[in-house]
Amino acid sequence: MDHVDRAKRAMTDTVPTTRLPGTPLAEALHAFDEELLAATEEMPPWRIEEVEDVWGRCSSALEEARAEAGRLRLGREPPAGFEGLIGAIGDVLAPLDVFGEAADRFRGLGRKRR
Repeated sequence: MDHVDRAKRAMTDTVPTTRLPGTPLAEALHAFDEELLAATEEMPPWRIEEVEDVWGRCSSALEEARAEAGRLRLGREPPAGFEGLIGAIGDVLAPLDVFGEAADRFRGLGRKRR
């Protein structure tokens, strides 16, 4: 989860605020990809029978999010305006929502094993 959270943060940091201009998109996409690669490497140890279904969806989500980020990186035109940037970030991050479900499932396992 830590790598996924850092990947999400890298992408959301591209959004400008009243105080900060936002991280350049290319820099954020690089950090996003690096964090998701690290998350992928850490997936095998938590593949247990009790969470096999959500593990598979998380594994697929990492691939899907990286592919979506790749499409954004290779697009001819960067997202237009604030709304375009928000939409593009949403598309990249959407597959990763399944990690929230995975965290809930693991918390549930901890309660059952006591």
